[in-house]
Amino acid sequence: MSRIHIPAGYASALSLYETQTAIGLIKRVFEDNLCSALNLKRVSAPLFVDPATGLNDDLNGVERPVLFDIPETGGHAAVVHSLAKWKRLALYEYSFPADEGLCTDMNAIRRDETLDNLHSVYTDQWDWEKVITREERNVDYLKNTVAAEVAAICDTLDFIKSKYPSITLTLDREVAFVTTQELEDMYPDFTPKQRENAFLRQHHTAFIMQIGDKLASGEKHDGRAPDYDDWKLNGDIMFYNQLLDCAFEISSMGIRVDAVSMDEQLKKANADERRRFPFHKMVLDGTLPLTIGGGIGQSRLCMLLLEKAHIGEVQVSVWDADTVAACRKHSVKLL
Repeated sequence: MSRIHIPAGYASALSLYETQTAIGLIKRVFEDNLCSALNLKRVSAPLFVDPATGLNDDLNGVERPVLFDIPETGGHAAVVHSLAKWKRLALYEYSFPADEGLCTDMNAIRRDETLDNLHSVYTDQWDWEKVITREERNVDYLKNTVAAEVAAICDTLDFIKSKYPSITLTLDREVAFVTTQELEDMYPDFTPKQRENAFLRQHHTAFIMQIGDKLASGEKHDGRAPDYDDWKLNGDIMFYNQLLDCAFEISSMGIRVDAVSMDEQLKKANADERRRFPFHKMVLDGTLPLTIGGGIGQSRLCMLLLEKAHIGEVQVSVWDADTVAACRKHSVKLL
C-alpha cells in the first residue's frame, strides 16, 4: 500500500521538458563536483553479483534480492542492493593508492521497499569509495568528508538555479553533527523518524551519526548491515525538505569496518556465518584496504534540487494504483 502526500497547492517549478534537461545537468555537474571534492575516478560497476561471494549489500537483513538463473554458467546471480562491498574489493583489485577513490553509477531493484513520496522499487545512486590510512580512520576525517559532500551538493544547486530561476530552494551549507544517542536523549518519546524531523526543522542540514548499534533504550535508530559500515563511524546526510516538511536523506555513508569492528559487529548481529565469504575473510585478515564510502541518491538529489513532491517526477518506475490516481488528481506528472 502506497503512502503518498501531495502538498496543498503544489505545482512543479519546471515543465516536463525542462525537468528532463535539468536532471541531465544535475547528474553531470554533481558527479564532477563530487569527484573533484573527494579525489575520485569514475569506474564501471556490476548490476548483479554471484550470491556466493557475499558481495551484495544486505541492507537491514530482511530485504529479498532479485535472483535469476544463468543457464550458460549453471549458477545464479543477484541484482545488487548497493555496491558497498564491491567497491572496496574493486579498490584493492585496481590498486588504488591512499586518498584516491572511485565513483560509479549503481542501479538496483529493491522489491520490498515501501512506496511513498521518497521511495521506489528502483534505486539509483552515485556509489563512491576511497582508500584511507589508519591515521585517517577517525571522526574528524568523517566530518570533513561530509562537509565536502554537502558543499558539492550546494554548488550544484547554485548552478541549477542559475539556469532555472524558477527554482527557489536554498540549502544550508553548515552541517549540524549529532549522534543517534544524542537524538534519543533530546526526544525520548519520539520515534527515530520523528527525531530526525524535529532536528532537521531546527538545523536544516545535518549528519545523523552512529547508526546500526542499539541505543540506551535497547532499540536501534535504524538498521545497518554489520559488514561494511563501522557503526561508530557512519551516518546519514540529511536536508530539511520544506515542501514535504520532513528530514530528507540524501546519502548514507561512513568509514568502513576494519577487522576489529567487523568481528564485533558480526557477533552483535548474530551473523557469524558470513565469515565464510571471500569478502569477509579479506577484511578479517587485513587484505582489503581501509576505506570510507557511501551512496548518494541520484533521483533523491534531483527531487530535492528541482523542488519535486514525488520521486516519480524524476525517475521512471512502477507504481501502485493509489499512487497513480493520487498523482493524476493533483496534476503530478509521473515519468
